[in-house]
Amino acid sequence: MMRRSLAAGLSLTAVFALAACGGSSDGAATAAPAAAGALDLAADCPATVVLQTDWNPEAEHGHLYQLLGKDYTVDADQKSVSGPLMHEGRSTGVNVEIRSGGPAIGYSTVTSQMYQDKDIMLGYVNTDEAVRMSKDNPITAVFAPLEKSPQMVMWDPATYPDVTDIASLSDALKAKGGVTRYFGGAAYMEYLTSAGILDKSVVDGTYDGTPAKFAAAQGKDAQQGFASAEPFIYQNEVDAWGKPVKYQLVHDAGYPFYSSAMTVRTADLEKDSACLKKLVPVLQQAEVDYFADPAATNQLVLDLVTEFNNGWVYSQGVADYSAKTLRSEGIVSNGDNEYIGDFDAARIQKIIDIDTPIFTAGNTPPKDGLKAEDLFTNEFLDQTIGLK
Repeated sequence: MMRRSLAAGLSLTAVFALAACGGSSDGAATAAPAAAGALDLAADCPATVVLQTDWNPEAEHGHLYQLLGKDYTVDADQKSVSGPLMHEGRSTGVNVEIRSGGPAIGYSTVTSQMYQDKDIMLGYVNTDEAVRMSKDNPITAVFAPLEKSPQMVMWDPATYPDVTDIASLSDALKAKGGVTRYFGGAAYMEYLTSAGILDKSVVDGTYDGTPAKFAAAQGKDAQQGFASAEPFIYQNEVDAWGKPVKYQLVHDAGYPFYSSAMTVRTADLEKDSACLKKLVPVLQQAEVDYFADPAATNQLVLDLVTEFNNGWVYSQGVADYSAKTLRSEGIVSNGDNEYIGDFDAARIQKIIDIDTPIFTAGNTPPKDGLKAEDLFTNEFLDQTIGLK
């Protein structure tokens, strides 16, 4: 059962277009002219706006798949879907192509993929990745679909009834001889250990993306995960576990990075600004529309998982749980204002300050003198578009 990861893996490369239900088998759909009275992107945006995600289709990406209407085409080998880019049910005069990440791009970073393939206009990039790549592959974030990262550490509440957060988990694990298993090399874990929140003696970077070791430990070990998926999966879909877990977001443990922020190559920011001025509010509205009624888009996500058929397992139950949990946990929210998608410079600066020594020690130093303002802009956001 494949899980989201940062691990290296197999690259999938063949090109062969397959039609999805409601799609066309003749290749990428041709965008109709913008509907009368609709927002027209054709004069300012590429004929096809290419969006690169960081993983297989899932509800966390629902705001992007919301951009598609009924006329779309699936490329099963390239793990992408394309069609007219829709805004509030009407064509904008351009196409959108949404590409999967993770195994579809050989588990490379989205930043690297954006610099290898200049057709990609916007890609999902975490703040810490942006910091690490800032010296040679600078990017600028223009829209934050997630107010908090869903990245978390989870544990068994039956084994550790007194554990309330990651900090209290550390001593509990030491007492029982347990570990927190995670994908090695994760910057957030370097922060948790260097800050003394998790003792280095209770972390284990051998997580392989499967539930086997967690289940076999019978509650003694903790594990990384995503609040929008694993709690439901482990209780309802992992027969060897089948009970609740508790967790804390790494955001709430003091590592407030933005996850899956939509970014452009910094050098292209000026060139793309006319498009972004129109497009970013479309992205904001698509997210608002998705969370108002995620059912149809979640079905599209599930259909794409089936079409792509690459080992990624994703169920209706997980999709529904994810959409609900993203809102209830404040992972998706308007933040401290009335509109969605803006960045807080102080949060980004905190990640820069945390990660600069970590990445420097790992021989991937960030840009000299890197500041928060180098990594984001809020100038394209519409301050009237927010979640209700």
